[in-house]
Amino acid sequence: MQIVTVSVLLLAALPFVYYLLSLHCVIAYFRAARNIPKHKIPFQPPASIVKPVRGLDYEAYENFASFCRLDYPEYELLFAVSDPCDPVIPVIEKLRADFPERPIRLITNVPYVGASDKVNNLCQLAQNAKHDLLVMSDSDVRVEPDYLQQVAAPFRNPEVGVVTAFYKSLSSGTLASNLDALGMYMDSAPAALVARKIEGGLGFAFGWTMATSKKHLAEIGGWEAMVNHHSEDFELGKRIALCGHRVALMSKPVSMVFSKETLSEYFHRELRWSIALKSARPSGYRALLFTHGLPWTLVAAALAVSIGSPLLAASFLLTYLILRVAMTWLTGSWGLGDRRLSKILGLVPVRDAISFAVWLAGFFSERIVWRGLEYRLHEGQLIPIQSTNADLRAHRESVSSVVG
Repeated sequence: MQIVTVSVLLLAALPFVYYLLSLHCVIAYFRAARNIPKHKIPFQPPASIVKPVRGLDYEAYENFASFCRLDYPEYELLFAVSDPCDPVIPVIEKLRADFPERPIRLITNVPYVGASDKVNNLCQLAQNAKHDLLVMSDSDVRVEPDYLQQVAAPFRNPEVGVVTAFYKSLSSGTLASNLDALGMYMDSAPAALVARKIEGGLGFAFGWTMATSKKHLAEIGGWEAMVNHHSEDFELGKRIALCGHRVALMSKPVSMVFSKETLSEYFHRELRWSIALKSARPSGYRALLFTHGLPWTLVAAALAVSIGSPLLAASFLLTYLILRVAMTWLTGSWGLGDRRLSKILGLVPVRDAISFAVWLAGFFSERIVWRGLEYRLHEGQLIPIQSTNADLRAHRESVSSVVG
């Protein structure tokens, strides 16, 4: 019995080791990023900003407009929408009217190439882009005027094949939005920096911003080679890295605008990403068990109380809280500059509890709903569920046009 108790307590301490490693990687990365010297002569090749869109995101116009106010000598802005009746189209048309000085084009009626609606759009965007530098971003992203300068700068190094970014959160203030806003600081950025440290470099990209050249994209077979994948951002970074090129991080984050979603919407979106991760990297998904500190801490605390050691129980609880909150604050506030983060730090254990429930639920499903379309996932591949998508697929196979 004593051996079992000690074994469980040791296992419960493993997430603390992960948190400490994350803290080390976060502090080292952001400290080094602050000391990178700036070049006197900017590197500003012409760029095509390409945005695959579907549906109307929260504050979409403001997000899109931020890309029209960039301090950059030459760039264009391209949108692709697969449904010619999509409600986002009037917003894009308003954008074109409000910023006549910007070259803004809209591609509609995108032909069906594969299962991913988003990658179908990206295929058309890459084909129609004028410039070699392709900068892709999601429709819930908002940027500052120096965005393209930050994207282009790492490409000064010819070893760089992809540039991606972290984000800081712009929450709409609801509970679900605040929980969502913590995701980058608690999970995504620390995990990426740990992977970067262990593997000697970043081996994937983040979809909210990922930039590459047409040359590098062609080297991996273009977007057409990834058209059946759910996590096209992960695939882009991984494939270009496997070709021997570096994945670099922008020195400044973009901003992610979170909508006024419900807790149910938040849970199901997190579940979609869990199912996708499990499908693409099943062994890595199982290993996440040892990064979930809250359930291990509660088990250890209960076990410590049962053997008459309340001090040990309190030590586990206090260590969890200190490490988890410290990592979140250092990543979000100190590292990424989110000055509003302190107002929602109390939600850290709540998000951890939901994240563990989502991780467990991910083992019991292979189906996801993505922007209104239903799929089954197998080894990272999207398999459309015919009963819901047959009409849409038939429509896309029959049309192809470019406007604007």
